[in-house]
Amino acid sequence: MDAERQVAYWAEGAGEDLGVAEALVSQGKIRHGLFFAHLALEKMLKAHVCRATQDVPPRTHNLPMLAERASLQFGETQRNLLAEMERFQLAGRYPDASIAVPGEREAQELMARSREVFEWLRRKL
Repeated sequence: MDAERQVAYWAEGAGEDLGVAEALVSQGKIRHGLFFAHLALEKMLKAHVCRATQDVPPRTHNLPMLAERASLQFGETQRNLLAEMERFQLAGRYPDASIAVPGEREAQELMARSREVFEWLRRKL
């Protein structure tokens, strides 16, 4: 396996997904936008897992588990966001799941916090 090629693959996809997330939330499509924000964080974490393990990342959507495998020093605020974003991967995949979709203001705050963690992860690559 070419680890650097995998890192680039995951990081590129993560950037695209974050752009989609921002566009969807700005259009009021909050459930879908936050799903893509989760996906962007997931892919960026998978890039770090590839770098740390020199192996293909596990097939999981669990952000806290991926963060642990990435071998990075996350702060409490960052860990809290990753845990909070977990609900949106379910809401995006299973629209009938009983997960409350946040209002516009909370969605914008989650997007800002997600971008902050995303950019931190990007700088660490």
